[in-house]
Amino acid sequence: MERHIYSVSEVNQLIKSMLDREPQLGEIFLRGEISNYKLYPSGHHYFTLKDAEGAIRCVMFKGQALRLRFRPENGMKVIAFGRITVFPRDGVYQLYCSDLTADGVGDLHIAFEQLKEKLYREGLFDSAHKKPLPKYPQRIAIITSAAGAAVHDMIRILRRRYPLAKVLLLPVRVQGAEAPPEIVGAIRYANRYQVGDVIITGRGGGSIEDLWAFNDERVARAIYESEIPVISAVGHEPDVTIADFVADVRAATPSHAAEIAVPDQEELRERLLSAQGRMVQGEERRLGLLRTRLTALSEKRVLRDPMAFLQEKRMILDYVQRALADRGGAILSEPKRRLGALSAALDAMSPLAVLGRGYAMPQREDGSVLRSAADVSAGDKLTVTMGDGAIDCRVEEVRTL
Repeated sequence: MERHIYSVSEVNQLIKSMLDREPQLGEIFLRGEISNYKLYPSGHHYFTLKDAEGAIRCVMFKGQALRLRFRPENGMKVIAFGRITVFPRDGVYQLYCSDLTADGVGDLHIAFEQLKEKLYREGLFDSAHKKPLPKYPQRIAIITSAAGAAVHDMIRILRRRYPLAKVLLLPVRVQGAEAPPEIVGAIRYANRYQVGDVIITGRGGGSIEDLWAFNDERVARAIYESEIPVISAVGHEPDVTIADFVADVRAATPSHAAEIAVPDQEELRERLLSAQGRMVQGEERRLGLLRTRLTALSEKRVLRDPMAFLQEKRMILDYVQRALADRGGAILSEPKRRLGALSAALDAMSPLAVLGRGYAMPQREDGSVLRSAADVSAGDKLTVTMGDGAIDCRVEEVRTL
């Protein structure tokens, strides 16, 4: 009997045919932990599923991977569904995975936590970025379904609490694959045309699948980029979405969103009435004080008899003037006396006073005073100054004593 020698590729193909004919391996569920996870630029996912006793290679092609609601990570426990066969080129059997779900935790929950962690790290939840709501908005933009009960509740509450504000509805789908891009478009439209002072976006309650549009990353980024303050109002109190974390304010329900978006006109009326009452009381107290002061002033003498008041003040003024005059005279009398004495002493020493008593003062032509007869010669010209004038003369003869 002739031996048949197989090539490597023939053996691999034979094993592949045997595995492909095994029904249990054609549709099989595997539970394990992801390791060696890699995402290639082609969009294909390669990883290993392992447990305490063994491991198996797995591949998930791009077409199936697009249906994943979460991003696989190393260490994640999952349940994989697919078929086991051999890749003939390498001779390695592996699981061709067509579906992947989290083991023990839902896919949506994992996707929610992964997106929440990602956006948190990027700072989209930072309180410093959140904008305050206007106290008295003039326009309210509501982005929700036009058919739901939530929008009717919000409009009713807004009109009851603050009818001065105009309400604009931007209808969108809030469920399904078309909902996220419609919500994003409405938010950007409201900002581009400034149709509101505040935006309310949300919907009524439902399952996590029903609310999933508000866990979409595109919606979260549109809310974050909005220049208009956004109130997130999704579901009921226990329901929490990514939109709630990103929004400037989170409302427990759509009705609660309407309540916090605008003030209550009844409360405003009460505050105005209270302020009016305080103003009236304040003015009454002020007028009472002014009236008391006016009464006190009317009792003063200056108002009862102004002429007598003026006469009294005149008498006081006259007294002060006389006192100043007397005091001034007393102060100036001594200096006047001393001035007189000094004047008399000065007059006594004055040459003019001496000349006035009959004496004369001879002077040479150069103006020098002649003090001795010996200092003059016959023929010299002299000027003799007397008390009432001067005489020019010539010396005829000099006689000495």
